[in-house]
Amino acid sequence: MKSSLTKFTMLALLASGLLASRALGQQASAKPEEVEWTWEVRPGHVNASLPNVLLVGDSITRNYYPEVQRELVDEANVYLFAASTSVGDPRLRHELLEFASMERVPFRVVHFNNGMHGWTYTEDEYRAAFPGYLRALHKVAPKATFLWGSITPVKAEDKPGPTNARIEERNKIALSFVRPAGIAVDDQYQLMTHHGDQYADHVHFNAAGAVIQGQQATQLIRAALVRK
Repeated sequence: MKSSLTKFTMLALLASGLLASRALGQQASAKPEEVEWTWEVRPGHVNASLPNVLLVGDSITRNYYPEVQRELVDEANVYLFAASTSVGDPRLRHELLEFASMERVPFRVVHFNNGMHGWTYTEDEYRAAFPGYLRALHKVAPKATFLWGSITPVKAEDKPGPTNARIEERNKIALSFVRPAGIAVDDQYQLMTHHGDQYADHVHFNAAGAVIQGQQATQLIRAALVRK
């Protein structure tokens, strides 16, 4: 019953998000950054007897992916899809589906994050596009348990972004969708507010910081694998 209610809630949220998107009265368009990239990783040796886990995010996720992979080496095949493409950019859905088509594996757990890029998209655009992002993820992994990793704080701000005020607002927007849908939250934002000495630059964390992030992500992923 709980699973059915969760699925019903998710469908209701996605439908309401679609209506909100239409209410903006605009056609989504790509707003490329100066440098655009995607980074996809699959395990070197896939163990068919183990479940598959997917991390979706950007360069922050890419940095802590090795720690998650190391900790789950005997428990799961861990894949990575990282990109600079932001929620709000219509290319993101196609990139995710292309990745899924290429890998062709069922994912049991998907840990996802998006929001450190795409600062030319307003928070209203981010909110309107977030349900479509969730729909794309569910198409990639229709039977998976999902975990939302919040956007991390920055050491130094830039205009139009990243700024911590905008990051906090995007995190609130994401929570407004994932919490009612029963998606667990990996609060990477709160975690890294306690590790301000672990920045490698204004945005990314050093190797020690990435390990801290990966360890917390692993805890939630492992718990989801056990529950599934």
